[in-house]
Amino acid sequence: MLFVGDDWAEAHHDVEIQDDTGRRLARRRLPEGVAGMAVLHALIADHLGDGEPGEVVVGIETDRGAWVQALVAAGYQVYAINPLSVARYRERHVTSGAKSDAGDAKVLADLVRTDRQHHRPIAGDSDLAEAIKVLARAHQNLIWSRQRQANALRSTLREFYPAALAAFDELAGRDALAVLALAPTPTRGRTLSQAKIAAVLRRAGRQRNVDSRAEAIRAALRSEQLAAPVTVELAFGHTVTALVRVLAELTRQIEALEGELVAHFDRHPDAEIYRSLPGLGAILAARVLAEFGDDPTRFADAKARRNYAATSPITRASGTRRIVLARVAANKRLRDALYLQAFTALTVSPGARAYYDAHRARGATHHQALRALANRLVGILHGCLRHRTTYREGTAWPAVQPQQLATAA
Repeated sequence: MLFVGDDWAEAHHDVEIQDDTGRRLARRRLPEGVAGMAVLHALIADHLGDGEPGEVVVGIETDRGAWVQALVAAGYQVYAINPLSVARYRERHVTSGAKSDAGDAKVLADLVRTDRQHHRPIAGDSDLAEAIKVLARAHQNLIWSRQRQANALRSTLREFYPAALAAFDELAGRDALAVLALAPTPTRGRTLSQAKIAAVLRRAGRQRNVDSRAEAIRAALRSEQLAAPVTVELAFGHTVTALVRVLAELTRQIEALEGELVAHFDRHPDAEIYRSLPGLGAILAARVLAEFGDDPTRFADAKARRNYAATSPITRASGTRRIVLARVAANKRLRDALYLQAFTALTVSPGARAYYDAHRARGATHHQALRALANRLVGILHGCLRHRTTYREGTAWPAVQPQQLATAA
């Protein structure tokens, strides 16, 4: 077998190839792209002889990108090693603190040669699952970007236009964007009539309580506030206009991506199973599928899936001291999606509600009980995927008595 350590950077890869004994066979710096991949394949072929591609084990600190996909497509065993694990492994052998790209390539090769059984190979997800992951992460990134822009708008309005903050609770909402686009300064805001505001709200898509909402906005914009100098107010107004346009465009792109995400997710053969679980709508279900992937061999059992989801606790025990803690290292996208699922499941699943209430009765905090519920739901999801069946309330919560389910409902 051959063991390859690949320390990647944006423009190049440092690689080291070792044999079974750890003897270095080759060390090179390769350019990113087709040319570098061709050289890597040639180096491996020179030392592999008549062996099969499956006898090549590659360690690299990422699981994404065209380079990684090319390694998987070549038939190599590819392990995506957490950079924290690489750092700890390096410290086992180098106490001086020395570090280099070539040295990290050696560390990765040593790691997959001696300790690969403690790490998870890159999953063989389908192209559709990969596409869903790309869309789900891009959708979530745009939502985060919109929130950052909304925070910037809030900070700007606080400096010269507090009346707008009183008028709108959600600055990224359609009402706020429509009115602020029309009146980005306090002076212009005070000139708006109720009829004008109502017309703007209708164009923005509001259909209910238009007149009452317009009157409330008009009253807030005309309330007394400290005024900035005219020149400064105009400068702030241009800033508000720019931020509002950015937010409006982000909202449009989020909606477009959301449509593509749902369309891709609905085409996946596991979509029905995911959507059947309590608390998982189309977007959350797509995020969970994207982060778990759809390789049926990736998780050996429900415990492995829970550990990857970081919903299962960790135990620290030494002598007479023993504490149970939540996991810190985690796939934050997956963890957040599962937490939201657990919270939503409280209102739609009697079994989930009873499980949460039981933990609360034993003294768990709200967050601890939700993490426990999320952990339970991950196990249920694993069972549904393994047996190719949709969620059933009575099967999922066999320990909950029928009268408890009725009470929780």
